[in-house]
Amino acid sequence: MWLAIKRRVHRYRLRDPAFRFLFEQPPPDEAVAIDCETTGLDQRQDDIVTVAAVHIRGARILAGGRFEAMVKPDARMKKEAIKVHRLREGDVAGGRTMEQVLPELLHFIGSRPLVGYYLKFDVAMINKHARRLIGIELPNRRIEVSGLYYERKYGDAPPGVAVDLTFAAILADLGLPILDQHDAFSDALMTAMMYVALADLKARNIRIPRQRATPFTNFGGG
Repeated sequence: MWLAIKRRVHRYRLRDPAFRFLFEQPPPDEAVAIDCETTGLDQRQDDIVTVAAVHIRGARILAGGRFEAMVKPDARMKKEAIKVHRLREGDVAGGRTMEQVLPELLHFIGSRPLVGYYLKFDVAMINKHARRLIGIELPNRRIEVSGLYYERKYGDAPPGVAVDLTFAAILADLGLPILDQHDAFSDALMTAMMYVALADLKARNIRIPRQRATPFTNFGGG
C-alpha cells in the first residue's frame, strides 16, 4: 500500500512529462541490472564516476544492448575509491555530467525493475541527480540479489549459521565467472548473471548447500 501511495505522489511531482514512461507497465519478464562506481561511499558528499546497466529478459542477458557512461563528478575523488576502481580524476575529467547522462540512462531503464548488489547505495547516488532533473526519485521496483541469494542459501538455516553475502561468495556458489570487479559494466553483468541463476534455482525449488554452522557472520561488500 505504501509503495503504491509513493508512486502516486511521484507521478504527481514529476516535473518533466517527457519522463512519464517511468510509470508505465514494464515489459513482461524484463529487468535491468545496474551498477555505479563513485568518488567514495558518502551518499551526500560523493558522486558517480561511471554508471552501467544491462537488460535482462527472462533467462537471457542482453549484453549487446548495454548502457555505459563515464561521468565527470561534482565531488573530488577519494584515495580509497581510486584503489577500488582504479580511476583517477584525470581519467574522468573528459566525462559528461550526470545532467547529460541521466536522461539517456532513464530511457534505457524505462519502467523495468532494477536489479543490483547492495542496490540501495547505487539508487541513492542516481536519485540525487534525478530529484534535481525531474523532481522525483526513481519509481522503479528494486530487486536485491544478495537478498535472493540469502533466501536460497540461508532462508531455512537454524540460528548460528555463518552468513557470507560477499560478491565473491555469491559468484562461487552459483558457479559464475569473476570478471573485472569494480568496473561498472562488469559488475552490472555479473549481477545480471546472479539474478538469472538465482531465479532459475527458485523456479526449480533448489536451495544452495550450506557448510556446518560457525559463529562468524560476514556482511562485507563485493
